[in-house]
Amino acid sequence: MAIELETMFETAGVMKSFLFVNRRAPYGTIYALEILETVLISAAFEQNVSVVFIDDGVFQIKKGHDTTALGMKNFQPTYGIIEMEKEDAEEDDDIDCVWRIIVEKESMEARGLTPDDFKVGVEVLSSQELAMVMEKHDVVISG
Repeated sequence: MAIELETMFETAGVMKSFLFVNRRAPYGTIYALEILETVLISAAFEQNVSVVFIDDGVFQIKKGHDTTALGMKNFQPTYGIIEMEKEDAEEDDDIDCVWRIIVEKESMEARGLTPDDFKVGVEVLSSQELAMVMEKHDVVISG
């Protein structure tokens, strides 16, 4: 008996929770940009997403990037899309997913930053609280 393709790949109602860990400085490697692109792709599938910034990854969302001297494109404005996805998920009853933007408190403080230094609104969690959040996700992707 042949399985219909449309039922074989049925994903309606399937919800996973994805946690993306950003731990590297925004420029100098491809990791930050690749994680950002993966986060944006996940938005198309309306899944539960947490985007976490730890270690030097907190600099990815720090206001005021100027990449002129590096000769690289400044991709920081793209983080505004993540914030928009979060707001859409919170405001639209038809979107059944949760988005969180989290900064590890210890990483932020060790670099002399505060929540006001970031381009997007963030939820600040201690490393212990963050560990509990990580345990609750189905998929963890680190870059």
